[in-house]
Amino acid sequence: MTHEATAEPGAVKTAAPAAAGAPDGRRPGRGGKRRGGAGRRGSGWTPWLYLAPALVVLAGLLVYPIYQLGLISFLEYTQAQVSGGEPTTFKGLGNYQELFSDPQFWDVLLATVVFAAACVIATLAVGCALAVLLTRIRALPRLLLMMAALGAWATPAITGSTVWVFLFDPDYGPVNRLLGLGDHSWTYDRYSAFALVLFEVVWCSFPFVMVTVYAGIKAIPSEVLEAASLDGASQWRIWRSIIAPMLRPILVVVTIQSIIWDFKVFTQIYVMTSGGGIAGQNLVLNVYAYQKAFASSQYSLGSAIGVVMLLILLAVTLVYLRLMRRQGEEL
Repeated sequence: MTHEATAEPGAVKTAAPAAAGAPDGRRPGRGGKRRGGAGRRGSGWTPWLYLAPALVVLAGLLVYPIYQLGLISFLEYTQAQVSGGEPTTFKGLGNYQELFSDPQFWDVLLATVVFAAACVIATLAVGCALAVLLTRIRALPRLLLMMAALGAWATPAITGSTVWVFLFDPDYGPVNRLLGLGDHSWTYDRYSAFALVLFEVVWCSFPFVMVTVYAGIKAIPSEVLEAASLDGASQWRIWRSIIAPMLRPILVVVTIQSIIWDFKVFTQIYVMTSGGGIAGQNLVLNVYAYQKAFASSQYSLGSAIGVVMLLILLAVTLVYLRLMRRQGEEL
């Protein structure tokens, strides 16, 4: 009797794990997790399937042209090669060596950087100021200002440039008559020509900044701004301490867009300064590349300038985004 009593509990202990376990000895909970994880991994391709058509279009419109641009920059490709008179030869870094040894390239690069920086700063200043103004005026003036700004934004660059050239024309322009400047030419001097182009670039670019920043301001809770006003904060202090920090992700976007647009400006310079000004005094990189590629038929050299512009814009964008991430911003 004693032997049977001691054996029964042992049998129960031995059978319990077998009954609770799976036929192959593994716990069902772990197997279920593995199956669920495999399902999740399999469904990870679904977003890429939806993005595939757009990625194919972007590859055709962006990746392939950039590949061709880089390829031509390493070749000897002039009008002789285009017409078939001479074979296309591999030049390696010869085009870049020729470009970097040209003093005019460095003058044009410096002028482009300074001009683009001035345009970006002026565009952001005007756009942000008018965005704040839109939150302070009544509905009708706000509507009129929005319509006027969007009209400037929708105007083609060549049309706006032609209108500005007429406004400041030394013979028939109304600006010289109003200011009593006689037949003063705004495009003869290098700096006045750059200033005139800057005004036109800001005029057609600030609406994007204004509308974007205005939408961001309207998304800020009104209680926050009212509390700051009740505490006696000035409008500049409210912008600097409350609005600007809360709009930093939006300001990052509009700043990067403005840098890209203003660094590669072409139409305004080409139209308003007649192809780059007197003796090329108002050349920027985009117009300089156009002259090398099409006016001089040095297509490989023009492609090399395009590659340099692409690398500069990528470097500026990456550095700017990294600085924002160091400040703890989620972009």
